[in-house]
Amino acid sequence: MTGGPRLVMVRHGQTEANARHVLDTRPPGAPLNELGLAQAAALGDRLAGFPVTAVHASVATRARQTAEPVAAAHGLEVGVVEGVHEVFCGELEGRSGEDALERFLAVYEAWWTGDLDARLPGGESAHDVRERFLPAVDAILDGATGDVVLASHGAAIRLAAAALLGDTAETLYVPNTGLVVLRPDGAGWALEHWDSAVPQPGDVTAGGTPA
Repeated sequence: MTGGPRLVMVRHGQTEANARHVLDTRPPGAPLNELGLAQAAALGDRLAGFPVTAVHASVATRARQTAEPVAAAHGLEVGVVEGVHEVFCGELEGRSGEDALERFLAVYEAWWTGDLDARLPGGESAHDVRERFLPAVDAILDGATGDVVLASHGAAIRLAAAALLGDTAETLYVPNTGLVVLRPDGAGWALEHWDSAVPQPGDVTAGGTPA
């Protein structure tokens, strides 16, 4: 596996649901807002120098819109991939009140402390997400000859990256259009880069919900 293609996972740009702290996890979901479109354009510029040979996105509208400028910069089409959408938050879908966010964050924090069986009410556990996400990653990497870009979602990216790294690396919040770059390392993966905060048009902070 050493010397093979890198996996470049990127969180989508901002949506109005993000800006209003609304839990929006069921595809197709909210589109990018004006700032999100600017972030996606900046991402295309940022990745223009990468040796990208494939660009993929989850089934969510915001992920596809984020991937489009990257694909355009390399003369590629965006491949839409099942299985790499955001963690489904079940009964909390569409909610934004303090109670819903506290319930979400309690499960979210449990995952980062090792409780992968913790489950959102009526939604998914970390194990559920990994079981659908990781086979999809294997599929898009199969036969790849250069960097593979995958536009996905904050919590899903964190959970997948931790699994690919053998649950040995500390994971961080992924901001809108933040990158997580993994490179092949022997039979597994090594972390090359993690954006815990990146400059954004409009000076967006890394706060908010991970969807």
